[in-house]
Amino acid sequence: MTIIHLSPVAGDEPTAADLAAIEAEWPLIEADLDLLNAQIAVLNAGPQASALDTRRVRRAERRVLDATRVLANRDPETEDAA
Repeated sequence: MTIIHLSPVAGDEPTAADLAAIEAEWPLIEADLDLLNAQIAVLNAGPQASALDTRRVRRAERRVLDATRVLANRDPETEDAA
C-alpha cells in the first residue's frame, strides 16, 4: 500500500547528460560522505576522540576541497562535447 497517490510521469528518467553530470560529480559526493563519516566518528567518540580521529576529519576535509577544486576547474566546453 502506498500513501503517495501520484502516477509516474513519462520522461522522469534521467537523460544521458544528467547521468554524465552525476558521474562527473561523484568524486565530490564520495569525499563529502567520507567527511561526514569522519565527523560522526569524532562526535560519537566525544571527549575520548583521539588525535587520529581528528586527523581523519582534516584529511577528509582536504579531499573535499581537492574534489571541489577539480570540479570547479573543469572546462564546460569540453564536457559538452563528450
